[in-house]
This record gives sequence, structure tokens and C-alpha cells, in this order.
Amino acid sequence: MKGKSLKSDLYAIIPLVISGLLCISLIFLLWEKVSSEENFGNTLKSVATVFIAISGFLAAIIMVYLAAAALNLKTTRKTAIDALSKITQKMHHFRNIIELLLNSKMWLAGLKEYIDEEFAGLTFFEVKEFYKGKSKLAIEFLQEHHNFQDTETLYLELKSLLMTDPKEKKLPENISYPRVYNKDIVSKWIEHKCGSGLWYYFGYKYGDFKQSLDYNSVFERHQDKIMTLANTIDNEAFQDSSFNEVFLAKLGEYMNKEVIPKLYQVQGSTEKSLPGMMLYLYFIFLFLVIFGILLPIAQLLFNLPLITLIISFSFVSSTLFFIAISFYQYIIKEANS
Repeated sequence: MKGKSLKSDLYAIIPLVISGLLCISLIFLLWEKVSSEENFGNTLKSVATVFIAISGFLAAIIMVYLAAAALNLKTTRKTAIDALSKITQKMHHFRNIIELLLNSKMWLAGLKEYIDEEFAGLTFFEVKEFYKGKSKLAIEFLQEHHNFQDTETLYLELKSLLMTDPKEKKLPENISYPRVYNKDIVSKWIEHKCGSGLWYYFGYKYGDFKQSLDYNSVFERHQDKIMTLANTIDNEAFQDSSFNEVFLAKLGEYMNKEVIPKLYQVQGSTEKSLPGMMLYLYFIFLFLVIFGILLPIAQLLFNLPLITLIISFSFVSSTLFFIAISFYQYIIKEANS
């Protein structure tokens, strides 16, 4: 991975170094020529208007492209924000379901007190990352013999889905439903496949946990609310479902594979900065305007020393050379990003 990054950096640096050397060489050569040939200064002044025209034409093309790209970026970002709003609402509904399940009576007697009191402050993330050695409580939890047929792990997982920050140790009395989820907590949900526990306990291994997870103990009004929320999340996926182990397994799998990854992906789309290509073209535009238009115009208007024209021509020529040798690499990089 480091080798690939180094190679990418070299592709960016080498054209810059070569163009810089070309610029210095041109300044030196043109200055030598002005010093040795009496009429060369007049020649430079006569072609200055041509350089201004070329620079102005290229700068205008780049300016139009940047303006169009900025409008397109704004539209794309607006679409991403709309998508984020929809996927965030789905996550709200899912967490509402989790809250109802977590507070229900489907758990074995004593489980909630065991986790919330004896292991107060322990999180699902700490248990999954016990090997890092950051939590002694997690190691004690894993070493202790439990009497809840391993359902305490599911309980911790569901608690983690009600957190809004991976550093939280305790759930607040009133569960928060933020406008935008913290990207760190979404990353943790993805990393530890939060939600898949429902599929594992109520689907893949339901036969082993049937006696320790009594979903029928969930109040009937809460069952109805859960089904309404599920149909709000995705009516097509859950319209024929009933509140049972099959539904709970399907819900967990759907959230783990569909909603949480998309939430992370869409969040990334709304947070993206300017694409590299736009920054690349903006700096070229800046160089063309300063050294290809403003500097030679200033020289012609205010009769500045010839060195200003020499610098102008050298910078514009090396900038055009830089475009010629680096543009392809930037296109490839943007296409693959």
C-alpha cells in the first residue's frame, strides 16, 4: 500500500520538478539572450500580446469548466444530502425498533441487571476488541461463566446500536436520534457488523436460543409499532412479514447489509471536498491569469523591466509543459478514485 502511495506521489512530483527546472532554465536563457542581443527585448514585447491572447483563451476555457463543474458538484451534493436524509430516517426507525426490543421482556430474567449493573460501562465494541487490551472489564466479562446462554452478547450489540458515539459508556434515559449520525459510530457498526446479531440469534442459530429469547413477550402494541416501523423502512421488503423470528432475522440482515453501509457511503458523498482535478485546474488557471495576463499587461502599461516579461513567458511555457506531461495522470487518478 505504501509502495502504491509512493508511486502516486512520484507521478505528481516529477512533472512539477521538471517544469520548475524548465522555468528556471528559460528565465536564464532568455535573460542571457536579452543581454547579448540588443533587439531581442523588442521581440519579446511584440509577442507579448500573443502570449496574453493564448493565456486568456486557456484561462477562459478553464474558468467555464470550473464553473460548470462547481454547479454539477452542488447538484450532486444536494442529491447526496437528500439520500442521506432518507437513509438517516431509516436508521432512526431501526433504532426505535431496537429500543423497543431492548426494553421488552423477551430477555431471560436477571440479564439486564447483570449487564447494566455488574458490568456497567461495558460496551459491545470493547468486548469485540478485547484483544487490544484496552478494557479489563471486557476481558473479565469474557472469562466469567454466564447463565444467560450467550444472549448477553446480543443484548450488548443492541445497546451499541442505540449509542451515538463509540466512546459512550452508558445509554442516556432518552435515546438520541441525531440529524446526522457521527461517522465514527457508523464505522464501528460496520466494523463489528452490528445488526447481524438479530439474524444470527433469530435465524441461523434460533434453535439454540429459542428458549432464551421469547419474542412473544414483547407487548402486542409494541409488536404492532415494530411492524409499522419496519414497513416504513422498506414496505416492499417487509409488507408480508409478521412479528416472529423470521422477521427479526430478516430485519437484522437488512439493516446490516443495506442501511448501515449505505448510511456510511452517503455520508462520505456529502463530506467530499473539491475533486483533485478541480484543484489542479484552478491552480493552472491562477498561474495563467497572473503570469500570462496580468504580468505582461503590467509590463506593457507601466514599462516595467524586461525581466517581468521573461518571468511571464517562462512561467506560462513551463505551465503548458506541466499540463502536457501531467494531465493524463490526473485524468487516470480521478477516473479511478
